[in-house]
Amino acid sequence: MTILPDTILNVHSIESFGTHDGPGIRFVIFLQGCKLKCLYCHNPDTIAMEGGEPHTIKALFDMVMKAKPYFGKYGGVTVSGGEPLLQAKALIPFFKLLKAEGIHTAIDTNGRILNHFVRELLDDYTDLVLLDIKHMTEEGYQYLTGMKNHQTTFNFAQHREKTGKAMWLRYVLVPGLTNKPELLQALGTYFKDFTTIEKLEILPYHKLGVHKWESLGWEYQLKDARENTATELLEAKALLQPSFENISIN
Repeated sequence: MTILPDTILNVHSIESFGTHDGPGIRFVIFLQGCKLKCLYCHNPDTIAMEGGEPHTIKALFDMVMKAKPYFGKYGGVTVSGGEPLLQAKALIPFFKLLKAEGIHTAIDTNGRILNHFVRELLDDYTDLVLLDIKHMTEEGYQYLTGMKNHQTTFNFAQHREKTGKAMWLRYVLVPGLTNKPELLQALGTYFKDFTTIEKLEILPYHKLGVHKWESLGWEYQLKDARENTATELLEAKALLQPSFENISIN
């Protein structure tokens, strides 16, 4: 039997009992490869396009089906990364299988890719998009990610909004970098009229991935950045509260 390339996903790792990547208990698949190199990335080993382990869609589907009894009413499958939409073409048949079994599907993405494969995957087979908002300005986006054109994320969000399908926003709160009041106000102003946003997740900055940067021989440029205080987290939530019905601090 010949295994077609489009039925293979390049997987970095799998978490069979995830609770932080969407609603309920999730089977989380982290795919290998990302075009961004975010300064605070806690999984820098997923950035390189090479590496990872090839998994057939059937093998992954069989693993999911074994975990399905634990999903309950709200759980399901989340595909993260890396950047999962780099492998959108292969994710389409995988998500088709999941939807045929009534399994809730989610994609955790930075929103840089919106080709016809991505549109089909999102519009037809993805119940929830977890969209990472890196920064509200072009200058800040380039500094954080190493790439240009922060508008791609907002174009992606606008597309999702037009489909009327659910979306969560995720925003990493880095002291002195992304937690400035004017940036939080800009975030709220931009998204306050969206009807598909079910939740905004504020993700506190942490340094849990520093050792991974060091093991890769990369310099961690935010080593002098501090973690958030409890007061800062609550102040950010209060500032954003008028624009979002549901805000969580993760």
